Amino acid sequence: MSDDIDRLDDQAFARWLAGRAGEALTALRAGQGFADPRALKDAGDQASHELMLAALTRYRPADAVLSEEQADSRQDFSTGDRAARLDADRVWIIDPLDGTREFSEEGRTDWAVHVALWERSAGPDGGLTAGAVGMPARTGPDGTPLILGTGEPTPAAVDGPLRIAVSRSRPPAFVPQLIEDLGAEAVPMGSAGVKVCAVVTGQADAYVHAGGQYEWDSAAPVAVALGAGMHASRIDGSPLRYNAANPRLPDLLVCRPEHAEQLLKAIDRLL
Repeated sequence: MSDDIDRLDDQAFARWLAGRAGEALTALRAGQGFADPRALKDAGDQASHELMLAALTRYRPADAVLSEEQADSRQDFSTGDRAARLDADRVWIIDPLDGTREFSEEGRTDWAVHVALWERSAGPDGGLTAGAVGMPARTGPDGTPLILGTGEPTPAAVDGPLRIAVSRSRPPAFVPQLIEDLGAEAVPMGSAGVKVCAVVTGQADAYVHAGGQYEWDSAAPVAVALGAGMHASRIDGSPLRYNAANPRLPDLLVCRPEHAEQLLKAIDRLL
């Protein structure tokens, strides 16, 4: 089995890792139950992080890792100490459990596992070269847990008002007005990865977020979205940059490319 994993290219490895973490989370959820949501959240974060870090150490030992669950994950290295990942040529950016609240609620399926690879050689500021979003509580057409990678097809356009995926608990303050101004429809759901994947699968036309995310919240979903031909940027239209000294990346727009200009202009009028 080890030899089989060693032979996987980076994209296939990202899918494999998202799948393995998803299996562990599904088993944990079933075994521990939902009586203590906080304990379930904590156990899920820890178990998935440890599994993913062990796999990356074994199969990609030369690469650096940025994980939400690392002790210094939110530290700004712009001054003072310097994180080793900033000098690395390859960095795996992972969110072991995106949507912990949804994970801890019985019956919810809108939580995910994020795996992305950033490479210095991919552009002047580096770039994402592989990504997978696993949604273990949802099934794909073949009946297995759903995992989206960078090779997803571009979904067909849907007639009607724009459908904007929004946080069901913490939508940005300007988004209700944005939806009203555009005559759009809100599509509430949990995990950031699930919301971006809703655009990739054609369940929504756009996802708009502002006010509090980090690189691991969007790296894998953005890699998947870009691979499917979607637009992805900051809400002011500037590029999304990863493996930065400060991992905070607080806002995001992912949408069908034909809606990008309209959405960016409408957001600009509100900010």
